[in-house]
Amino acid sequence: MTENSTHDNKKFPQYSPPSPTPFIEPAPSPSEYFSNDHSYNNNLSESKGNPLLKIKIGISGAGIGIGIVVIISIVIIDRNKRRQKTGAKNFQFIDEEFIKKYGSIAPKRYTYSDVKKLTNSFKEKVGQGGYGVVYKGKLPDGCMVAVKILSASKGNGEEFINEVASISRTAHVNIVTLLGFCYERTKKALIYEFMPNGSLDKFIYDKGLPITTNHHLDSNTMFQIAVGIARGLEYLHRGCNTRILHFDIKPHNILLDEDLRPKISDFGLAKLCKTKESIVSMTGMRGTAGYIAPEVFSRFFGGVSHKSDVYSYGMLVLEMVGARKEFDGELSQTSETYFPHGIYNKLEQRENLVSLGDITEEEEDTIRKMVMVSLWCTQTSPSDRPSMSKVIEMLEGSLQSLQFPPKPVVHSPVRSPQDSSSSQSQNLTF
Repeated sequence: MTENSTHDNKKFPQYSPPSPTPFIEPAPSPSEYFSNDHSYNNNLSESKGNPLLKIKIGISGAGIGIGIVVIISIVIIDRNKRRQKTGAKNFQFIDEEFIKKYGSIAPKRYTYSDVKKLTNSFKEKVGQGGYGVVYKGKLPDGCMVAVKILSASKGNGEEFINEVASISRTAHVNIVTLLGFCYERTKKALIYEFMPNGSLDKFIYDKGLPITTNHHLDSNTMFQIAVGIARGLEYLHRGCNTRILHFDIKPHNILLDEDLRPKISDFGLAKLCKTKESIVSMTGMRGTAGYIAPEVFSRFFGGVSHKSDVYSYGMLVLEMVGARKEFDGELSQTSETYFPHGIYNKLEQRENLVSLGDITEEEEDTIRKMVMVSLWCTQTSPSDRPSMSKVIEMLEGSLQSLQFPPKPVVHSPVRSPQDSSSSQSQNLTF
């Protein structure tokens, strides 16, 4: 009996009822807390009177604050690292591209300590502008150089990279040669061939210059300089594998060698584009007031293209021959006064364009031709301006073969039907 009972118990274990599930009171909703002021106040008073709870709350608050500070620090550090990496990538890109494309003729990379040695610790300053300062230096082989130290405030290096990338693609007698560069974080420098006669502005502006540097160019020298600048621009627009638009043609950016041969410099605002592109996209305005083409500061006048450099060139030549100076001396400058318009009137009435003293008839014809070509270049509508190839052809041709330019328009590039019909025969094929 006992055995059977034991056997039965093994086969059929005794039933144990499941333990009852404990009842969990649901947490009150926030609305219930605030609907029962008495209960809420009691809870609050209990927490105020509990030192341990105070410590827990303080520790939690401090932890949250530290966490926020850590997150912000991580974000700032990450952002700085990304900027440094971007600069390193940009530099690495330049370095690799130079070696790959230009081989042994690629501009040499210098350290900042090298730059200090080249300039004898920046002993002799030869120029200064918004970009930074230019110092005279000497390479180990005795070659004289101009070292341009870019200001640390000039962006994040994009303008520097832009200049190096642009000018390294060039090889022309009328384009300044870049011999090397330095790029160490905020230390940026460009090393150019030294131009003993400095920039063109020293030869055409008298104000504030010492007598020893106050040179005046004769008409033949001015003409040769104008042709040289035109050849340099033609090369940038058509001679490179990649078209380069300079966007800052002015006397300060034209350097002169020992033979007064002009060389275009300062490519910080330049823009690279495919040779087949006629119109380029560009945000903002770039250039120097007085030389900026109308379409660069307002697309109302047309698209931005290589014709924008043509306009700046025309203004530069008018500056060279002194036409602008003469006009400003005769008329007070106002918002309604546009000096090419006044020069056009003098040209049309065959008045003396500039006061150069006793000059020959041949010299006068040279000045007149330069002014006429400049007025073609400074037409308000880009489509009315010649290409630089056409400019060279016009300069090297005779004065008698030049067609008279249309009258410059200030406020709108669109002519009235009457103006269009009257000037139709004067338009050239550009």
